[in-house]
Amino acid sequence: MEKTLFEKIADKEIPATLIYEDEHCIAFRDIAPAAPVHILLIPRKPLPSIESASPEDAQLLAHLMLKVGDIARQEGLVDGGFRSVINSGRDGAQTVPHLHIHILAGRPLLWPPG
Repeated sequence: MEKTLFEKIADKEIPATLIYEDEHCIAFRDIAPAAPVHILLIPRKPLPSIESASPEDAQLLAHLMLKVGDIARQEGLVDGGFRSVINSGRDGAQTVPHLHIHILAGRPLLWPPG
């Protein structure tokens, strides 16, 4: 099976503006930002979407959620606020079949989205 765009970024086959990485995940700036700050956090493990995760992925998912907070603090987003989003499937606007968390900030984010 061919690697997804995000797997290629995680494997450093495609360049990206990295802001964080560890053995479990990688975070980088989105090349088509939907807000002044738009960061993508992805697991190195190639999970197609959130619903494809299993109980064995619980520690990884917890790690990702904790990293969202760490990255928000690192980027100075906490005081003004930020939004974290996981899209899933076509109707959920998921465009890359690899679980990813959007971290958006830098402007007021309206509700409901979409």
